[in-house]
Amino acid sequence: MARVVILGAGISGHTAALNLKRLLGKQHEVIVISPNSQYQWVPSNVWVGTGHMKAEQVKFPLSIPYKKLGIIFKQAFAKTIHPDGDRKSDKPYVMIEYVENKESEKVEYDYLINATGPKLNFAATPGMGPDEGTTVSICSYTHATEAWERLKETIEKMKNGEKQKIVIGLGHGGATCQGAAIEYCLNVASLIKDKGLSHMADIRYISNEWMAGDLGMGGAYVRNNGYVAHSKNIIESLFTELGIKWYMRNSVYKVEPGKIYYEHFDGTEDVMEYDFSMLIPAFAGVGIKGIDKDGNEIDDGSLFKPNGLMTVDADYESAKKPYHEWSGEDWPKTLQNPTWKNIFAIGIAFAPPHPISKPMTTKSGRPLTPAPPRTGMPSAVMGNAIAHNLAATIKAGGEYKFPRSASMADFASICVVSIGYGFRGMAGTMSVYPTIPDYKKYPDFGRDLDYTLGEPGIAGHWFKWLMHYAFLYKAKANPGWWLIPD
Repeated sequence: MARVVILGAGISGHTAALNLKRLLGKQHEVIVISPNSQYQWVPSNVWVGTGHMKAEQVKFPLSIPYKKLGIIFKQAFAKTIHPDGDRKSDKPYVMIEYVENKESEKVEYDYLINATGPKLNFAATPGMGPDEGTTVSICSYTHATEAWERLKETIEKMKNGEKQKIVIGLGHGGATCQGAAIEYCLNVASLIKDKGLSHMADIRYISNEWMAGDLGMGGAYVRNNGYVAHSKNIIESLFTELGIKWYMRNSVYKVEPGKIYYEHFDGTEDVMEYDFSMLIPAFAGVGIKGIDKDGNEIDDGSLFKPNGLMTVDADYESAKKPYHEWSGEDWPKTLQNPTWKNIFAIGIAFAPPHPISKPMTTKSGRPLTPAPPRTGMPSAVMGNAIAHNLAATIKAGGEYKFPRSASMADFASICVVSIGYGFRGMAGTMSVYPTIPDYKKYPDFGRDLDYTLGEPGIAGHWFKWLMHYAFLYKAKANPGWWLIPD
């Protein structure tokens, strides 16, 4: 019997767990370790943050699907990974600490999947965030609930005749998830417009992107009704439609109550005032340490990079090459650790070889490069691929098999930026293939325009709304769940 331990129960970890158990059956163990006992469908946090949904509509207890499938769940923090065991035993294990009673436990494994997701690194921007600062977040259902409470107060002030400054965007020069920030900005603007209060709101989008529509993917050319357009045109048209001003190429470095400090690409510094602000933080590893057999920390980069993200089969030396020489070949194909072959990392947890967008800095050296987006669909696709690869490996008696590629250079990503809720509203929809541009294979546009499509319209909005229910149905492991694509 093989035992697979999965750290994290977000989109990537949960997808891997469900598929692994379905493929392996009762004769093998799947253990999920996560500090949160709730699964959350993160893409719908946007609607929680605008009051269209309650937190209860985007989450459910992990016990629901895990009891159905026989997955073991431990509500705990993973503290250390011991890939070679210790002096008493060669068996690798994870040391965990339970949330409820703080007790520790050694959990041995045959295979380990790191799907912990990111640490929301609000501290990287002093004064930012819902805990220590005065800005809000939509990165979790609790944060999104608080964001809606604060937004309600802002709307009430507008109703009472007080003009309000609303700033939404990226709170660090190296942050990612531009799509979520854009979507929230558009939904807030749409909500205010529906209430007839647009004249009382100064709505601004601030970002580290080189241009609107970069999205951390270097932007994308898309085919639309026979024409080729850039994602910049789609995003800017949506901003213009709702009266949103956009401020690009900015590295936010400090926040004070009512003030956001940032440096522009050209070195000029400025302050943007706000009454309500939602800023996406930088991401980092969650802080798990690797420990060797003698009890010393593994700090040579073989298990974790300095940012806390896990080392996988990427070409990390490629980051030293000029930007125009980067390619999809640099990206990991198996998401397997090169030193400890029984360890994998998926979603945000793996260390990418380099950004997708061109690296930039401000004149003073502050970062101005979006981190590669690896949430949502890419996380699910990676989780599914690793599940099939590990299942094939285990069934082969431990001989590593990789029937599916887990490379972002080999699969598409779909982004739906919805505006409004239910059957009202519209959306900007974009599909890019491959996710990592490949100018050697597609020299004109970096991607295959037969599969890289985009357009604004109502159909994409309905798709996003229906997707919420379909993916929650799938995540609960309801009948036929595996038939719903990632």
